[in-house]
Parts: sequence; structure tokens; C-alpha cells
Amino acid sequence: MIIKSPAIVLHALRYGEADLIVTLFTKTSGLRSYLQKGVLKSKKGKIRSSLFQPLMLLEIEAYHKNKGTLERIKEARVLTHYATLHTDVVKSALVFFVSDILKNSVKEEETNTDLFEYIETALQWLDSHTMIGNFHITFLIKLTQYLGFYPELSQVAFDYFNMEDGVFQSRKTNIYCSKGEHVSRFKEFLGTTFEASMNIGLSKKVRSDILAMLLVYFELHLHGFRKPKSLSVLNEIFS
Repeated sequence: MIIKSPAIVLHALRYGEADLIVTLFTKTSGLRSYLQKGVLKSKKGKIRSSLFQPLMLLEIEAYHKNKGTLERIKEARVLTHYATLHTDVVKSALVFFVSDILKNSVKEEETNTDLFEYIETALQWLDSHTMIGNFHITFLIKLTQYLGFYPELSQVAFDYFNMEDGVFQSRKTNIYCSKGEHVSRFKEFLGTTFEASMNIGLSKKVRSDILAMLLVYFELHLHGFRKPKSLSVLNEIFS
């Protein structure tokens, strides 16, 4: 069958001399992988390899066999032309980090329109703003809402955050209970907007501690999740 859908590029892997295996999160069909033959050497083809930069927002027309095999893109065009995401050094680092996170978090071949629209909106926000120091923290926290493990807030006044159960509590009950300034500041992000969260002042240590805690939280709640390779670059930029 032929489908038409907006799609977000999560990953592109060179295959052989001229082919690409491209992983896209589509709005209509969830996560899909495509084999694009000859795209790395084609100079006249409709589909160029430059379309498959991390987190590009595309409009695609594709052949789907729905047999768990690699699909094929018939046509593709840029849906949203970014102004800064792939040219600003800091934003480029955030793009690679977010694409790594999504590659490890989004697994199912099923429609999730809410998740797609959240990612799309977040990327457009990042592209159009200059105060972005807390973007990656806010993005991860909000992402947990769509992946099903947003922290439970009924006891948010308690000092400990239990990463295993996703709750706040008054005492330590396992090795995944965390307490300290980073937990206190983490609470400030809960329920806030991207705009408001950029005004939360963090030291480089507290920002790093919150991020480390969030990545453990993701590891505990997502099977097969791995810390992104781009983490070291991101920490260096925001240190």
C-alpha cells in the first residue's frame, strides 16, 4: 500500500556504497525503517541524502508492505524548513542528543499522533528561540508523559524521588531513590512550559545531575534504553 504522512528523521545509516537505511517516526504509521537505494550517489533523483539529517520534518509518500521488513520511500520533501537547528552549534548538539533519545525510546510500529505532534512542536520551538539552556531537561520530562511514566505528583512535597516507581516519598526505600538540590530543582520543571522552564536558573552541576537522574529514569522504564553517545558533547557545551 502507498501511504502519505509527515515524518521525523530519527536515524540514517549508510548501507553499502550508495544506500541508506533511514528510520523515521511517521505520523500515520509510527516507527518505520526504509531502504533507499543509490541515494548517496544520486545527483538527479527526487530524493536526496540531505533530506535525512537528524530530526528533519518531512512529508513522505512511501510503499508499506507491513511485513516487518524495510519499506521504500517513493517521494519526500521538507515539511518544515528550519532556520537554526542545523547551523547553530548548540542547537545542533541538542538535535543529536534528542535524536539519540528518540531512537532509543520510540519502538512501536503503531500510530501515536500525540507523541508525533509533541516532538514536532518541541523542535519548532527550539528552532525559533534563543534561550534554550534547559531545553533538553524539559524535553525529556515532557516526553515521559507520552511514553507512559511521567512522575506521580500527589506526594511531590517529599524529599526523595523514587526513580523505579516514579513517585516522591519521605524516605529512601531502594537504591533508585534520589535526594538533593537536583531533585528540588527537578520539581520546578514539572508541569511548566518550555518558555517558563528556560527561566529556571541552574548551576552546571545541578543541570548535569538532573540530566543524569533523568537518563537513569528512562533506563528503568524503557526496555533496551541506552544512554546516548552524544551525552558527553552535550555536557561539554552546557558546562
